[in-house]
Amino acid sequence: MVKVIASSLRKGNVVEQDGKLYVILFSENVHPGKGNSVTNVDMRRISDGVKVAERWRTIEMVEKADVDEREYQFLYHDAEGYHFMNPETYEQIAVHEDVVGDGAAFLADGMLVYLKTHNGVAIAIELPARVTLEIVETEPAVKGQTASSSFKPATLSNGTKTMVPPHIQAGTRVVVMTEDGSYVERAKD
Repeated sequence: MVKVIASSLRKGNVVEQDGKLYVILFSENVHPGKGNSVTNVDMRRISDGVKVAERWRTIEMVEKADVDEREYQFLYHDAEGYHFMNPETYEQIAVHEDVVGDGAAFLADGMLVYLKTHNGVAIAIELPARVTLEIVETEPAVKGQTASSSFKPATLSNGTKTMVPPHIQAGTRVVVMTEDGSYVERAKD
C-alpha cells in the first residue's frame, strides 16, 4: 500500500479503507472561498458492490491499493459476465457486469481495454476514450436549420442515443466519447 494525498485521487483508482478495497467512481476537488479545500469521492466497495460517498481534506493521506493494470482484449459476453484475454499470455478473465457498468454498450469484439486487477479479480475497466460507430436512425434535417449550436437525436449502431449536428444522416460513421456517449466528430474513414 502507498499513501497519497486525497486531491490526487482519480476515477478508477483503488483505495483501502478499514481493511476493505474501494474503486473510485467519481472524484472532485472543491475549493471554497472560505475554509479548507476538500475532495469529494463516490466509490464502490469491491467485496459487495455497495456505493459509498466520502469526503477528505485535500491534504489528507489516503491508502492507495497495489493494483495490476494491463491491456486486455474483449472476447464475448455470456451469463458469467464479460470475458477478456491478455494478448501476451492468452490468459482469460471473466469480469462481472457491475465492474463494466455503462461502458458495456461500447464494447466491441477485439477491442483493447485496460483492466485493473487485485489478487486476480477484476475491479475496474478503462475503455478507449473514443469509439467510431454508425448512425442507424436519425431525424431528417430541417431546411434552414444551419445554426452550429443546434443538435438532433440519433441512435447509434450499439443502441445508445446521442445528439448530432443537423447535417449528419443515417449511415454516417461518427466518433463518440465512451464516457458519456457524446458526439465528437464525423469519422475520417
